[in-house]
Amino acid sequence: MTVKTLVNDYAKHNLTDEELVKLFVETQENRHFEKLYERYSDKVYHKCLSFVKDIARAEDLTHDIFLKLIFKLGTFKEDAKFSTWLYSITYNHCMDQLRTNKKRGEVLQDELMEVPDDVDLNNLFDGDDIQAKNLKTALDQLNVEEKGVLFMKYMDNMSIRDIADIFNVTESAIKMRLLRSREKLRKKYLETIIFFGILAVKMFELLKNLI
Repeated sequence: MTVKTLVNDYAKHNLTDEELVKLFVETQENRHFEKLYERYSDKVYHKCLSFVKDIARAEDLTHDIFLKLIFKLGTFKEDAKFSTWLYSITYNHCMDQLRTNKKRGEVLQDELMEVPDDVDLNNLFDGDDIQAKNLKTALDQLNVEEKGVLFMKYMDNMSIRDIADIFNVTESAIKMRLLRSREKLRKKYLETIIFFGILAVKMFELLKNLI
């Protein structure tokens, strides 16, 4: 598709993300980038906020990501999906800000281990009764990378292949990370339920003694 055709389609407001990227790269007209910003700024912001839990910092990260995006659009491959590519930039930028003492040995171990194809990675708790408050408490006890891979799979509904591309590892490595992160979350969730259960009993006993 030629730039002239894309410009004509632009007037009809039916350009895809990928076509807008092509127009911006070839014409350097800000309006094309601004359209991408309108479509994705809120999504990028909320993704940053899910990592840093701070409004001001999430806003700064969002600004930095779109600034970086301006210079990286020329490297975008036309056969790729823009939303996945932008997610990759967003995730990696947030991780660069938050990552601490990452052990290379753990990554290599993930790469070398294989996960059977019949392992079910689609359900996080296999029908267990989930309480949002307890789940949030459990999630807060995971590190950034563990939460990241779980969010991609279970909140953003990304495929194993897309997640592997973002992490730049094999699909088998992502499956292993999902299994480990899911099991850790399950354990923390159960520990949270037990803790609050014991706390409730103690509070009940205290109140009974006061009456």
